[in-house]
Amino acid sequence: MTSIALRICARRAAVACSLLVAGLPGALPAAAGPNFVIILADDLGYGDTGPYGGWIDTPRLDRMAAEGLRFTDFHASGNVCSPTRAGLLTGRYQQRAGIPGVLNADPKLPVHRAGLQTSEVTFAELLQAAGYATGLMGKWHLGYTKNYNPVHHGFDSFRGYTSGNVDYISHYDRMETYDWWHDLELVEEDGYATHLITSHAVRFIEGNQGRPFCLYVAHEAVHSPYQGPDDPPERGPNKVRGQKQDVKEAYRAMMREMDKGVGEILDAVGRLGLAEKTLVFFFSDNGANKNGSNGPLRGFKGSDWEGGHREPAVAWWPGKIRPGTTSDQLAISLDLMPTMLDLAGVPLPEGHKLDGVSLAPLLLEGKPIGARRLFWNGRAMRDGPWKLIIDGPGAKGVGLYNLDEDLGEQNNLAEKHPERVRAMLEAVEAWKKDVAVGATPQPE
Repeated sequence: MTSIALRICARRAAVACSLLVAGLPGALPAAAGPNFVIILADDLGYGDTGPYGGWIDTPRLDRMAAEGLRFTDFHASGNVCSPTRAGLLTGRYQQRAGIPGVLNADPKLPVHRAGLQTSEVTFAELLQAAGYATGLMGKWHLGYTKNYNPVHHGFDSFRGYTSGNVDYISHYDRMETYDWWHDLELVEEDGYATHLITSHAVRFIEGNQGRPFCLYVAHEAVHSPYQGPDDPPERGPNKVRGQKQDVKEAYRAMMREMDKGVGEILDAVGRLGLAEKTLVFFFSDNGANKNGSNGPLRGFKGSDWEGGHREPAVAWWPGKIRPGTTSDQLAISLDLMPTMLDLAGVPLPEGHKLDGVSLAPLLLEGKPIGARRLFWNGRAMRDGPWKLIIDGPGAKGVGLYNLDEDLGEQNNLAEKHPERVRAMLEAVEAWKKDVAVGATPQPE
């Protein structure tokens, strides 16, 4: 057995032990909680989908919102791919987990060799130890090498790719490296990436319908390369060069196929009689780039303006979540791990703390989350309706905005509220120091 495998086995034994000795009052028995399906879009904007008045028809997401709860103030913990995924998996700010930026596909760059360390505790790991079947279908982007593979982070099965994006047709990444995996092995599998991710997700649900499961469906859509299901490959040995591309039409086609996939997952859950046992949560890892739409929000992917991290987000759980509801509560992707653990009755290992909060009272009873402060990259923060941003793209210096009155972040109130600015700047500096303490290092 390899040293990595030994560490994983030791970790799983320790987690299982902690679940036995640290039970919470009133917690559900192990493996008796609901099922969880997290569907994550990639680079999807706040103004792209039907439930948010977007420019692309998304009838399945429309149905999901009509039958569930739509968030209007939900955020990713980062504004680019890898960091948000690290935050989602660990329930902690990604800076603590050692993934503050994007992991690059270029093997010549040091950041290519980084990844989510096995010392990190993921929701998949804790749920797996509690008896859940766990699966990831789609994008990983938390480590390119086998030692970072999802199976080392609590996932029983992995079908998809480790890179930031692959050709939807040929499955080659931007460095022309083939990147399509079944657990720890590269496999050849024909098909449009979105369709494959959906089919593997449905198969996972069907194969685990008799036990609680946690399924993470990490779509590639609508990230580049911009390819619909009938387009030719742009990478790999059979790539077609010189094709004229209508990016908007390809973007729309990519969104349509992902929307169909959401419908197939909801239909599978319903067909198997699991709807009232299954929480499905949909959101995006960051805002759209300039090929998409962030609606009324300022900025795009990669920025700390609202357009970079405020996301379309919908929760669906028939019989549990009141249909057709909308929440304006401030929430973040870091909240999903504590929410799942709360609903499953699975405690954290002793001494382990999360940065998110459970959304269960909001989802099930409509209770408010309460006042909270959230931070992005040491350059932006929220304190209730107030948003502070430091050196936002196109606006140097400190900006202060009241989002209840100015969602588009156009009216800088910093000069009118110097004491608030001072207090928020101090909070940002304190946050930076806090996440640096004990942050997981990357190997040299």
